[in-house]
Amino acid sequence: MDTRKRINRIIGQLRGIERMVGQERDCSDILQQVLAIKKAIDGLSTELLVSDICKIVPKGESKKVEKMVERAINL
Repeated sequence: MDTRKRINRIIGQLRGIERMVGQERDCSDILQQVLAIKKAIDGLSTELLVSDICKIVPKGESKKVEKMVERAINL
C-alpha cells in the first residue's frame, strides 16, 4: 500500500477518535479504535523499515527481511 495512503488513513482514524471523545462515546468503542490505529501504525512502521532495508539487500531476500521486521515490531 502507498505510504501516504496509510498515513492519511491513520490521520482519519485519529480524527474519528477525537470525535468519539467529544461525543462521550463508550470507552470500549474508543479503545477498539485505538487498537486499530496501533495496528495501522505497526503496518506503517513495517512498510517504512522494509522499504529502507530492501534498498541494500538482494531482491530475493525482501520477503525474508519483511518477516524479520514484522517479528521485531511485534515484540
